[in-house]
Amino acid sequence: MTKSALDRLGWLIGTGLGSGLAPLAPGTVGSLVAILIYSFAPIDEDSVALYGLIGVGFIVGIWATGTLITTSNPDPGRAVFDEFVGVWVTCLFLPKSVEWMAAAFFCFRVLDVAKPWPIRRLERLHGGLGVMSDDLLAGAYGAALLNGLRLAFFD
Repeated sequence: MTKSALDRLGWLIGTGLGSGLAPLAPGTVGSLVAILIYSFAPIDEDSVALYGLIGVGFIVGIWATGTLITTSNPDPGRAVFDEFVGVWVTCLFLPKSVEWMAAAFFCFRVLDVAKPWPIRRLERLHGGLGVMSDDLLAGAYGAALLNGLRLAFFD
């Protein structure tokens, strides 16, 4: 069966430009690609463009990661676009310095793996919404934590 251009686009986005195909730790690789894309993009940490990237990324991600789901695997490891959006949320309001981008990367990965309440519950949502929602909340937790630290100790 031949895949349509739309199927291929869903695969490309859902796998985080192919980063989800990494043989080890695809979520970590996807997060790294996401932080690199954001770091070099001409987008400010509190700009409308970043909010737009996150919002559109979330909506598109529901569809794109949903195309990778099978009945036997509701959250396939190769679906890493959720990490992209989660990392971008973690970066909200943080200076675009190497130190803060590294902190955002590590903070997001810890929260994404640990899944503090109620992040794990969001995985139960149907289809791509479940794939995307838990990382969106992990990113919000990361943004709150890192910005709290920044404001308390570095500004």
